[in-house]
Amino acid sequence: MNIGIIGLGLMGGSLAKAVKRYGIAKKVYGFTNSERNKKDILELNLVDELVDLETLKKVSDVIILAIPVDAIIGMFPNFLDIDENTTIIDMGSTKEYIVKSIPQKIRKNFIAAHPMTGTEKSGPKAAIDDLYEGKTVVFCDLEDNGNLHVNKAFKIFQEIGMRIVVMDSSQHDIHACYISHLPHIISFSLANTVMGHEDPKSIIALAAGGFKDMSRIAKSSPRMWSDIFKQNRTNLLASIDLFEEHLQTARKMVEEENYEELEEWMKKANTLHEIL
Repeated sequence: MNIGIIGLGLMGGSLAKAVKRYGIAKKVYGFTNSERNKKDILELNLVDELVDLETLKKVSDVIILAIPVDAIIGMFPNFLDIDENTTIIDMGSTKEYIVKSIPQKIRKNFIAAHPMTGTEKSGPKAAIDDLYEGKTVVFCDLEDNGNLHVNKAFKIFQEIGMRIVVMDSSQHDIHACYISHLPHIISFSLANTVMGHEDPKSIIALAAGGFKDMSRIAKSSPRMWSDIFKQNRTNLLASIDLFEEHLQTARKMVEEENYEELEEWMKKANTLHEIL
């Protein structure tokens, strides 16, 4: 099949690499609004051809939207004339707001997907060969899709080595909030806390592995994550409330010098990595 990818940064560029490597795509077409990125995309050979949006719509059997979540919704008017056999797959980190915004005319064509993978890097140069292998992709609300489109989506993501999970979009957004969105806003908060208290020389001299691990994702794209936080606002606020409760619990145990209870509290947290 011919695959068109809109947005060729980390997610889109890595997908382009994967579908070419596994021989899934007869030809990979790309579209980007970024003049700055076009040179990198072509030099990295991420796609066979960069084309305009109208051409991409005509030549692609599958169109992948690998752009920020607000931009995904902004693209919908461009697809109202899409062929009934053309599959559109978004790869946004939120799902319910996107699904509710899909025009009914193209609802059967539109597969709501979230590959649960990524790094803190962005842009075409962030694309890597094995981003998707062994990871999970979540498909949402498939009961509203045509079988042709579901089958094409399953084929692509299975053949690049992903595990498939199917769930309701509202449940997805709750789970994604606690597993992904909350950790990101905590990392941004940690980075700003340290930047507001420590001078650059001290950060460079003393920052060790633990701090680097926790602050790594604060390097993620502010534009992308601002859109995600906006679309998943209700779940994010609820998760922040719960996180603050746990932080206050820890604070109280330290204030009261209840270190045995604090140790048990931390042991409970250790069990997360037994699950992982």
